[in-house]
Amino acid sequence: MLRESLAADLIVELPNAVRLQRLVQTLREYFHSGAVGLLRLDEDSLRPVATVGLAHEALGRRFVIAQHPRLAAIMASREPTWFEPDSRLPDPYDGLVEHQAGDSLSVHDCMGVSLYVDGKVWGAITLDALQPGTFDSRARDELKRCTLQIEAAVRVTRLEQENRSLRLSRNDPQDLHAPVEEGEIIGQSEVVHHLLNELDVLADSDLPVLLLGETGVGKELFARRLHRMSRRSDKPLIQVNCAALPESLAESELFGHIKGAFSGATSDRAGRFDAANGGTLFLDEVGELPLSVQAKLLRTLQNGEIQRLGADKPLHVDVRIIAATNRHLPDSIRDGLFRADLYHRLSVYPVPIPALRERGNDVLMLAGHFLELNRARLGLRGLRLSPSAERALLAYGWPGNVRELEHVISRAALKELSRGTSRSLIITLEPHVLDLDSAMNAQGAIAEPAQEEAQGVPFQALSDAVDDCQRQKILHSLRLADDNWARAARMLEVDASNLHKLAKRLGLK
Repeated sequence: MLRESLAADLIVELPNAVRLQRLVQTLREYFHSGAVGLLRLDEDSLRPVATVGLAHEALGRRFVIAQHPRLAAIMASREPTWFEPDSRLPDPYDGLVEHQAGDSLSVHDCMGVSLYVDGKVWGAITLDALQPGTFDSRARDELKRCTLQIEAAVRVTRLEQENRSLRLSRNDPQDLHAPVEEGEIIGQSEVVHHLLNELDVLADSDLPVLLLGETGVGKELFARRLHRMSRRSDKPLIQVNCAALPESLAESELFGHIKGAFSGATSDRAGRFDAANGGTLFLDEVGELPLSVQAKLLRTLQNGEIQRLGADKPLHVDVRIIAATNRHLPDSIRDGLFRADLYHRLSVYPVPIPALRERGNDVLMLAGHFLELNRARLGLRGLRLSPSAERALLAYGWPGNVRELEHVISRAALKELSRGTSRSLIITLEPHVLDLDSAMNAQGAIAEPAQEEAQGVPFQALSDAVDDCQRQKILHSLRLADDNWARAARMLEVDASNLHKLAKRLGLK
């Protein structure tokens, strides 16, 4: 009956995500499982692509096989692998199975099998049950018999993925599980889905792209995806943080110089445009470029030529420009800080990147990603969110976006360990340890000491209190300056580059 049900789905036209979700749901019902996970191999990790019975944040986790003995055992065999209920091998889903009470994992059954497509390993299917004895020898035999149907379902979904892989690497069309590169974009929300489709179309052109969005939304990741999907993917992607370029050296950094062009120029030096020739130049925080450099950048965009500092002859370069900013550049133009003609050249195709608060349950997926990273980094058995912590994450406004979420999870894990929590336990993060109330205070006004005592807020060390105060002032100035960092720096009477460094240390960038 199971194999007939799986076979029936193969002849029905379904979206890939729906087909895979139906697959895991069918397996869960047939085997009376608590949870089923379909995981795809990406280099040395397994990535959940469809799950049922697991916490939503599990979709954001990336399970490094070498760190998970059960997954390693499953991937090492073509036969189904079963783990006895009293197995001492830690389960990768410790604390993630729905309706699981307490901090310790109940005794349960677990089995899984590696999946192959066209003779190449694709990933694995895992089944977990909260009741011991669920997966008897008959169940394991049935999993073996239906493995071919599971692999066939994966193969059907492969067609669209293969087309995408060909676009990703036209010169090296690899197999269907092209590895996810560093900086994977995690999310399944409608706004992210629409954005990725838009970037896929843009990647085929050489038009300049201007990525717009708040600090911490991940503009660099989207720039890297644009390059990776383009015909220039086999050429360099060179990134320049325009805010970190000293005005006196910005021109030399971008365009290069010749020997003797200025004091200390003891030899010819190529610039970032030379390094990106044939590929892509990503100008991050482009709104911070000095006006003098903006004029030269405009000439390069118009003519495809650069002129090294001190040189007489221009050089031709073939570079695609992707720029990013958290500024509202029309305001900068009005204030005389940015050239209107350069803005129009860069913003041939402006792409707004959504803030984290606009991405719904992506918050939990991203939290899962950071939870797994911290679990591995800190050597923990398990690290998860309580249901109330999940609700707190979804309700919070995330002014610092994805970068702030990463810091919140990391700080919370360290706080739990600092309280003496054993690494051998499954650590559950509660709302109070996430410390989102302090972050909310940083967006408005910090509570008075008497209020803090009345509310039972833990006493802060002086350094932590200073950090909170600095966060408050920076966020307040940014609101008044419409997220214009240069203007905020002037309001705070600090150097702009120092403000960027401080904001990064405080988790605001």
